[in-house]
Amino acid sequence: MTARHFLLCLACLCGVQLCLADTLLPAVFSDHMVLQRNQPCRVWGWDDAGQPVTVSFAGQTHRTVSGDDGRWQVNLEPTAASSAPRVLRISGTTEVKINDVLVGEVWLCAGQSNMALALHKTWSGDLSALAAGNAQLRLLRVPHVGSPELKRDFEGQWEHALPATAANFSAVGYHFGEHLQRILGVPVGLIDNSWGGSAIETWISRAAAEAHPPFADRVDELVKLETYHQSAAAWEDYENQKCQWPAERERAIAEGRYPPPAPQTPDQWLTGNKRLGNGFGGSVHPLLGYGIRGVIWYQGESNAGRAADYYDQFPFLIEQWRSEWGQGNFPFYWVQLPGFIGFTPDTSAPGDAAWAELREAQTRAQTLPHTGQAVTIDLGEGNDIHPRLKLPVAQRLLRLALHHDYGFKDLSYRSPEYRDHAINGDRVTISFDCFGSSLRTINTADVQGFAICGEDQIWHWAEAEIVGDSQVKVWAPGVDGPVAVRYAWSNNPPANLITTDGLPATPFRTDDFPLSTRSVSKN
Repeated sequence: MTARHFLLCLACLCGVQLCLADTLLPAVFSDHMVLQRNQPCRVWGWDDAGQPVTVSFAGQTHRTVSGDDGRWQVNLEPTAASSAPRVLRISGTTEVKINDVLVGEVWLCAGQSNMALALHKTWSGDLSALAAGNAQLRLLRVPHVGSPELKRDFEGQWEHALPATAANFSAVGYHFGEHLQRILGVPVGLIDNSWGGSAIETWISRAAAEAHPPFADRVDELVKLETYHQSAAAWEDYENQKCQWPAERERAIAEGRYPPPAPQTPDQWLTGNKRLGNGFGGSVHPLLGYGIRGVIWYQGESNAGRAADYYDQFPFLIEQWRSEWGQGNFPFYWVQLPGFIGFTPDTSAPGDAAWAELREAQTRAQTLPHTGQAVTIDLGEGNDIHPRLKLPVAQRLLRLALHHDYGFKDLSYRSPEYRDHAINGDRVTISFDCFGSSLRTINTADVQGFAICGEDQIWHWAEAEIVGDSQVKVWAPGVDGPVAVRYAWSNNPPANLITTDGLPATPFRTDDFPLSTRSVSKN
């Protein structure tokens, strides 16, 4: 951060007037940027209090005066897509020129490590990076800043999608944007605002959470954790955990389990990505209001152990972001968690499973308008929480956007979903919504992944067969009076039901038994 930006932030936080001597813009406005086409686009910055400011772009001129806090803002009128490099001029105390500005489609790529996973770390990502060189695709990475206070800016700049820049950009984001640009033939801008290991709580506004009664217990727990992490006891516990961690890690590896992460210092927790509001305050707030088409989201692994909370938290985040962004119900599409944790009697047996419950929470969020889910139950790696196959993940997100937002109505875009069921003796017939496609299996002719239970609520792997285009008949020897069916309901299920277009069926359950994660402590 430059000295000028530091003074600016200090002035904003303290509410004092400051003579800047320069007209300043946030980092999201920089050379090579992309403005969102066909909608009003907000442009803002800072100058001396009361300073007249003029903003010019593509034949438009807008005038305003900076406020008492030095902030100014104008709204550009909607502009058609353009690949011609243009200049955004801002004249205040000084003149600022933003060069090589394109107009097209802008998407925010958010979440945790599977969204953050760099292109060069994925299967064949090195080849994809070498093939990069698209002047119509622009990339911006937001740094990891955890702050309970609302930041005004960050360090970063827009860049062309070249081999070096693409290699270190979000693989899911890059593939999504690169395909979108070539299909639409218009410029595309991608903003990577993902943070490995982040919990959903960090991306939610703390003020909004505190004003939301259902989150009262979580906020109370947060206050206790904040008090604890600023105490001497927290440092003592950290030193003990640090000593024990190497042995715990080696034991987990020897047992074939995913090793626990190194313990964090109390200071790391206070500025980290588990604390409520930190990611929103440090990384999302500086972007609020920048013109975007929508959001693609890949997050949930860090919340799987508390999946019961996700049923409320995830829809709340979507609605809160939309409200604070001020652009209405912009598209919000996400990746449902894939399979994870190796096939063992404990992790693949039918019954309760934390990852299955979080997947259901994600599925239910589709009741919100203009949302959609890319099912990836078939793309996981049992021994790696970061599956390396990211191209089909991005393509399934892209199908949603193309169908809903860009007029490709005949494109297959949605995985089959449970509609209803009928019980007849010891057989249960499941009916699916297939959204214009039909059902088939992959790898084997046998349908795998269904489980069934009777009144005793003891789950058994079931036999199943496809009936017609959109139904599956399910039964299990010894279960004469079935009451419920589940599909792909484990952490890493053996599921092989797909559509003839290659989209996997969505995991589901017909029961409403209590969630296993409902009683988990919210630490």
